[in-house]
Amino acid sequence: MSDDYEDDRQYGVVEYGDGDAEGAGDGRRGPERTFAALPPAQGRGFATSWWGRAWLQALEDTALDGQQLKQGRQLARKGGVGAVSVRPGRITAIVRDRDGTAHRSDVLLQRLDAGDWDRFLDMAVDRAGHIAALLDREMPPHLVEDAAGAGVDLLPGIGDLEPECTCGAWDHCPHSGALCYQVARLLDADPFVLLLMRGRDERRLLDELQVRSAARAADSGTRESADDARREIRGVPAGEAFAAAGILPPLPTPPPVPDEAGLGPSLDTETRPPSGVDPAALEVLAADSAVRARRMLMDALAPGHEEQPLPVELTPPQDAVRLAADVRPKARTGALLAAASGRPATELDAAVRAWRYGGVAALAVLDEEWAPDPEHLERARVRLGEAWEAGERPSLRVSGRARWTVAGADLQLRLDRDGRWWPYRKERGRWIPAGPADDSPAGALAGAESAEETPV
Repeated sequence: MSDDYEDDRQYGVVEYGDGDAEGAGDGRRGPERTFAALPPAQGRGFATSWWGRAWLQALEDTALDGQQLKQGRQLARKGGVGAVSVRPGRITAIVRDRDGTAHRSDVLLQRLDAGDWDRFLDMAVDRAGHIAALLDREMPPHLVEDAAGAGVDLLPGIGDLEPECTCGAWDHCPHSGALCYQVARLLDADPFVLLLMRGRDERRLLDELQVRSAARAADSGTRESADDARREIRGVPAGEAFAAAGILPPLPTPPPVPDEAGLGPSLDTETRPPSGVDPAALEVLAADSAVRARRMLMDALAPGHEEQPLPVELTPPQDAVRLAADVRPKARTGALLAAASGRPATELDAAVRAWRYGGVAALAVLDEEWAPDPEHLERARVRLGEAWEAGERPSLRVSGRARWTVAGADLQLRLDRDGRWWPYRKERGRWIPAGPADDSPAGALAGAESAEETPV
């Protein structure tokens, strides 16, 4: 018998027909999907979802010969089921015995009629959560329960799975049983497989849901327009927005990131500003908005953006330094920012350098001199001893509780609380940040030499 059927490798692609489930009786096969053969299911169950288990429960409650069903489970577990074809009212596969003999096995399931589908669609549109679940390829119990309340049984019951097999056995033979066990794995991944068996393919079902949702929204909008005019509209309910996500067209391609922030408006006009308004300060704020908008766009488009922690909220003094670092204000506005940062104007440039090298962390190293505990201090001394090859280490003298100055050079290393090293250089009698942090003190000093060649 096995020689009368094509090799089951032909079922390796997914195909859709264009027929109509209700018209299948007039010679049209209706929509069809074909799933490639699944690998053996060694060491795993055949269903993990509750709807997959409900499918197997209907099979096991229907079968009269438990031994044949057990043999079918073993065939499916060992990979004996070929590609599975699913269409309204029928699933089909070539199932091979242990000796390689192939049999065509079919399992029939009653299709829902047009009235059943009308009731199901109306029920689904009534609740946005049902559409959301289907779009997420889930079939929660409340969806099935609500469908049953509307007179539509989605999941099969006892006796609903009718087997046909070329082996000639009555009832569920090992081949039809193996097919059903394999279908349970497909149902786990996609409940639309069950809905296709019941008569609707995914594309048609979602199209009809979209049409009904739009009609319902239009009708609702007509009825509620008078109410909407009398109340403030605060947005769309989250459930409705989530449900519509798979129906609406995809979002447009994200915009490209500009090479640099846009120029802010010029407020140098002949019109005198109102009392208390500083045009130069407003220009700085507008320029800062452009810089921050570009940075936020770059962050949003960066891979893994959704996994990054939320940015730390800055204090007003820290934000004043950030503002000065981003927009390079003129002298008068710079003096205002220096005052807001709690620094003399002559020291704002050092804070700006620190910010550009390392943000809040670098600013803390500039402003604070902390006292490492003995364990931190010993670890720092070990790092200083290991950072250079023998004879290459510069002469370092302790200049503070977490600071070491290079003898004979205007260079200094500062250790932060996270164990990183920051280089500093003395300019006009003041220690100025000279480079970014490094895990190695030798790397930090090398960064300071590079920064001397290319100042910030």
